[in-house]
Amino acid sequence: MPGHLILVRHAESVVPRPGGPDEFHRPLTETGLAQAENLVAELVSARPTLIVSSPYLRAVQTVEPLARAVGLPVRTRWELREWDSGLEPTPDYARYYAESWADPAAARPGGESLRQLTDRAVAALTALAGESDGGTVVVGSHGTFVARALVGFGMSTVDWEFSRAMPMPAIYRIEVS
Repeated sequence: MPGHLILVRHAESVVPRPGGPDEFHRPLTETGLAQAENLVAELVSARPTLIVSSPYLRAVQTVEPLARAVGLPVRTRWELREWDSGLEPTPDYARYYAESWADPAAARPGGESLRQLTDRAVAALTALAGESDGGTVVVGSHGTFVARALVGFGMSTVDWEFSRAMPMPAIYRIEVS
């Protein structure tokens, strides 16, 4: 039975910085919390049967208002986390990300390649679609995860510029057979 997935990139979050909250605990800003509340009107009409999120706080906070509105818990799954680029917070991250998009098989020491992320995203989302019994699953996650999931499900127009320009929050719908 096909699954309907709605991928939600998290709302505006605190910018990563050395000494700041780590990836697990980086929250939404006040603007981001309001954006998350505003997502409810658009997403409630999809009648989600399952709401799942990356375990990172900013992703969970983005889908929590929807979960409250429809009376579902937010389940977290480790495999929905953001890309582990192998980089510490750095102001010139874009240069490194562009290099990774140019060579998706390349990985930095201790990190995963974009190809590995694509495989992880497709496997995780396919499994969630299988659990949905034809219902709609809302997935809270992250920009690079969402972009590479779209690549994995056949969107050939997704590239570094697409990923870099993705707004916070962003919503994408996918059908998985």
